Amino acid sequence: MEIQKQDNRDGRPKSFLFFMFIFLFGLAAFFLCLSAEFQKAKGKDLKWDGESCYLPENRAFGLGIAALVCVSVAQIVGNVVICRGFTKTDKTRTTIFCIILLLFSWVNFAVAVTLISVGASMNREQIYGKGWLNRECYLVKDGVFAASGFLSVTTMAAILGAFAFKVKPSLQVENHDKRHTQNV
Repeated sequence: MEIQKQDNRDGRPKSFLFFMFIFLFGLAAFFLCLSAEFQKAKGKDLKWDGESCYLPENRAFGLGIAALVCVSVAQIVGNVVICRGFTKTDKTRTTIFCIILLLFSWVNFAVAVTLISVGASMNREQIYGKGWLNRECYLVKDGVFAASGFLSVTTMAAILGAFAFKVKPSLQVENHDKRHTQNV
């Protein structure tokens, strides 16, 4: 009777740890985006000297950068874990649904990163005579950070869906193999 060692800690598979890691970083990105929405520069912060404008740096810049890091780490780790599963074993099949979820996550990720990056850069200090673009000062419109937070959540939902879809069949195959080897 051959008993295989389980790939777990305290009865939980390692995949649960990756799932929680991706979920927590995605959740952090969402809350950082919402915080940036409420901390962004407003019209009252804008100073005008007649020829040029000045806008001081505010907290939304740092919050946006932190959100950008969180959503990027979650996206990359999620894709590495899922894609490693594609090439590692033939026990699981790559389904079209899993691939569609991955592609959807990358499209949402690209749009979210663009919105977060532009919003964060507009909240950097815009000094007299330089501004943000074409020597003019710009303010982030209402809802840009909130929309990027929503896109971060949909990105993570797609990654976690693909992850769960990919891990579930492999766990079923492993459990079936374990039951089979214990009966022999």
